[in-house]
Amino acid sequence: MHEVIVDIAQILASTLRLSTPLILCAMAGLFSERAGVVDIGLEGKLLMGAFAAAAVASLTGSPWLGLLAGILAGMAMALVHAFACITHRGDQIVSGVAINILASGLTVVMGIAIFSQGGQSPPLSREERFLPITLPFADALRGVPILGPIYADLISGQNLLVYVALLSVPLAVVVLFATSFGLRLRAVGEAPEAVDSAGYSVAWLRYRAVLIAGLLCGMGGAYLSIAHGGGFVREMSAGKGYIALAALIFGKWRPVPTLFACLLFGVLESSASRLSGVSLPLVGAIPVDVVLLAPYVLTVVLLAGFFGRAIPPRALSVPYVKDR
Repeated sequence: MHEVIVDIAQILASTLRLSTPLILCAMAGLFSERAGVVDIGLEGKLLMGAFAAAAVASLTGSPWLGLLAGILAGMAMALVHAFACITHRGDQIVSGVAINILASGLTVVMGIAIFSQGGQSPPLSREERFLPITLPFADALRGVPILGPIYADLISGQNLLVYVALLSVPLAVVVLFATSFGLRLRAVGEAPEAVDSAGYSVAWLRYRAVLIAGLLCGMGGAYLSIAHGGGFVREMSAGKGYIALAALIFGKWRPVPTLFACLLFGVLESSASRLSGVSLPLVGAIPVDVVLLAPYVLTVVLLAGFFGRAIPPRALSVPYVKDR
């Protein structure tokens, strides 16, 4: 029984680690889209944050400066998106796709220019990365039935940014549903004309929402390259921004259901190595590539609406034009 609990705790711990960039990206999309700005560019901001974090951590030797660089890179990309969509009322889908394309090419070009290693950064040392944190008494409590493995293998031993990602969910709930700023932000995604008539700037509210999204995406990118990984490699975001967008839609733009959708994707990804070579009746051994495809197949299924229709904020993707 104890071994079963240990195995379950380890699977859940792996799920949390793999879900962290999805959670941060999904919370980013939540803020942006609740304010009425579609954020297809989650993928690009995640990738740019990953590159900036790894590059600065490699050049300075500080993971904290790397994290700051990742956040600033994500916010810079978000500012471009906001300028195009809010100030100039451009097409939000086109702007988001352009950001993804820009990040995909720019990270490779800058990587080659800075490091001359084919678009990737040098491997980061332990001092240049965020390492797992062992909580007090984790080793001593490991042998305690049930609670010991949960504390030692699931709660303890996680990276700092894993805890930050989990904290971002209740924080999003509080900010969006228990503050006046959150009320105005949600209102600007549903009825911007009412917010404008109340004397608040629709553009400024949307700018803040998009910048918060950039901050969270940059943090998620930093996690990929200087926490979960040991450096930047080309296209290392691997579609996680799109998966986070699917989780957000599946969660119907609500923080807690979106969190569970992200964890579902994390379970599918963490199961790949464990299911490799497992034989099933009438099927035989499961190829690991099939399991690795599962999160992307589920993304398509969710975006196609097979699990019910998700109703977005009413003013989502609609540029606000103030009546004269």
